Formats: sequence, C-alpha cells, structure tokens
Amino acid sequence: MEIEVITRENPAYPALLKGIKNPPPQLYCCGDCTLLGNRSVAVVGSRTSTVYGRKTAAAVSRRLAASGVTVVSGMALGIDASAHEGALDAGGKTIAVLGCGPDVCYPPENRVLMAEIRRHGLIVSEYSPGTPANRYNFPNRNRIISGICEATIVVQARNRSGALITAELAAEQGREIFAVPGNIDSPYNLGNNRLIKEGASPLICTDDILEYLGISGANEEDARERLSEREYQIFELLKKEGELSVDEVCMRTGMTPAYVNPILAVMEMKGFISSEMGRVFLKIISCK
Repeated sequence: MEIEVITRENPAYPALLKGIKNPPPQLYCCGDCTLLGNRSVAVVGSRTSTVYGRKTAAAVSRRLAASGVTVVSGMALGIDASAHEGALDAGGKTIAVLGCGPDVCYPPENRVLMAEIRRHGLIVSEYSPGTPANRYNFPNRNRIISGICEATIVVQARNRSGALITAELAAEQGREIFAVPGNIDSPYNLGNNRLIKEGASPLICTDDILEYLGISGANEEDARERLSEREYQIFELLKKEGELSVDEVCMRTGMTPAYVNPILAVMEMKGFISSEMGRVFLKIISCK
C-alpha cells in the first residue's frame, strides 16, 4: 500500500484546511491526492441510523458526486458509509478521513468499502501508519472533515452524535451547515433538528446545496427525467430564449397565465428555474 505524506508546506495541502485553527502538520494519504484540491462537501451522521437516513445520505451524495463535487465523510458505519457508497455509485469521487492510520480499517466491517475508496477516491489521516483507532482520535479527525469542505451536511444525528461535533467545528471554521429535517418524534433526528433550530440551513432537496455552491441541477438529463411534458416544453423554451416574462411564456406556448403560473411554481420548487422582476430563467448550469 503506497502512502504519501503531504505536509503543510506542500502545494497539494488543502488551502481551506490550512486556514483552520490547529491544522494537522501533515496528512497521510492513500489514493488520488489530487482530490484534496477539489470542491468538497462533508456528508455526515450517526452510526445508528434508519433506512431513510442511509438512503437520504446515499441519494444526496450521488447527486453531489454526479455534479462534480467530492463527498467527504468519516467511513463510519451508518450515514458515513452510505455517503461514500452513494458517491462511488455515481462514478464520482469521495474522501474518507480516518481516526486511525491510513492503513488501518476501522470499523473492520468496512474493509471492502475502504478498498473501493482507495481505488476510486482518497483515504486521509493525520495519524501515522499503524496507529490504532482510539476514541480520542475521532473528535480530532472531525475538524479535518469539516476543514477541507465548503459546507457540511448532517443527514441524521442523535443528540450526542459525533456528527454534531463536526457541525460545531464547521461553524467555528466559518463554513455553511445544512441539516436534513427529520421526524420530531424520532431520537435519530434530535441532533439534526436541533441544528436547524439553532440556525443551520434545512436541506429540503439536494438542489439547496448545489445552489449554495453555484451549481444547478437544471441539466438536460434531469429535465427529461423529472419534468412533466408541459414543464419540459417551458424548459426547452427558456433554454433557447435565455429568459422570458410570464406573458411571453404564455404567448409562446399558447397557455393562459392561470395555467402557466402553477407550472412555473413547480419548476422553481424542483430547482430548474428562478424568477425575478416578473421574468423567469433557467438556473446556472455550470460549476464555478
């Protein structure tokens, strides 16, 4: 197993991480070290999670990875593992930050996942090879998870989850925090719901984080899959014209305002269009 050591003086050391309080003096890396320079988002949550939570983590990560964003997590059981798996399923990139040496698989149940991440992503640790997993190491590694990312998403977290430590560190580092709203009567969602109460942005759909990053989900493949026939007709029209007023949309499609306005409202909720000053236009498609 080839392990590369990247010190703070190395140009490959992540610029965002260098700016945090107490950045690690070196990173032990195994895999594609160029990912340290990618735009990244952390997707984290509890080890004990529900099927809904794991499916949501995978779905969010698939969408991020398909949009060219590297998904970062801690390779723990539950939400973390689902986040990595979602990114890999999309053919995208993912970084696992460990609380042990980069050659140590913890938990051992994730041995196959770790091998996949090593082949198609990156394993990162501030701990030297052979360092065993220690419960005191994990709060420290969380500052790296949030520190190399522009934003952190907490999918599902109990009240004392380590994911909440990651969110707290992200806030201290000046990074954006998103939390997936959950059932108020479920102990699995106490942490993420509390984050929203305290000011985290609710993640209603993946387009919320893509919009924050300046990336739109409004592409041709998504449009064909997610839009109705009438919605797709307007999508194609706006793609050709750039922007139009509601009256112009009505004139070009032959539909009345009473029919068009609800369609535009649904398209905006789906994240395909924006409206301003009485005009509608497609959201930005490219990645900044």
